[in-house]
Amino acid sequence: MPIDPDAQRELQALIRGGFEDRHRIIEILTEEMYEPGELDAAELEHALDAAIRAHEESKIDWPAITDCDRLDATFDALVQRGIIALQNAGYTQSDGYDDVISEHQEAADPDRFFGYCFFHGQDLARAIEGGGLFLAFGPLEASKEDIEGPRVGELVAEELRRAGFEVRWNGSFQQRIHVPAFDWKRR
Repeated sequence: MPIDPDAQRELQALIRGGFEDRHRIIEILTEEMYEPGELDAAELEHALDAAIRAHEESKIDWPAITDCDRLDATFDALVQRGIIALQNAGYTQSDGYDDVISEHQEAADPDRFFGYCFFHGQDLARAIEGGGLFLAFGPLEASKEDIEGPRVGELVAEELRRAGFEVRWNGSFQQRIHVPAFDWKRR
């Protein structure tokens, strides 16, 4: 019996997201999203392999440079400018912020960073569905959010625009940056 439609949608999203390998997708579905034994392992593997093949075949029609490629370059540029830039950081905003703090603590030269930018798993799911990409940002020191937050946001918005993205943001720390027309295609 094929896996249920909800599991199929989750499987597709994990593949399209491009951050998890086959083994990790199986682990997520069978240990985190569903109870052990709730999904038939053989059917799951069959559905996963078919979906991976279809996804790989779809890449033939992708542009030479995708929005995800441009986002990678943007995040690399942000790191060079002193911003910790993380993709798929946890599942929620607080998870993402925790990942930023961990990344900062583990950095070889933590003093070179003054800000952060990330999107989390819920943002990724929205982007895959065509809802654009939301980015959180701010200074590493929470006490400087009101003053330094907009400055970090300006740097993020500047790099996104430099990469050719449309940016929607009101200039305040209180609103996340939105890239409304984001075509999620991660290699």
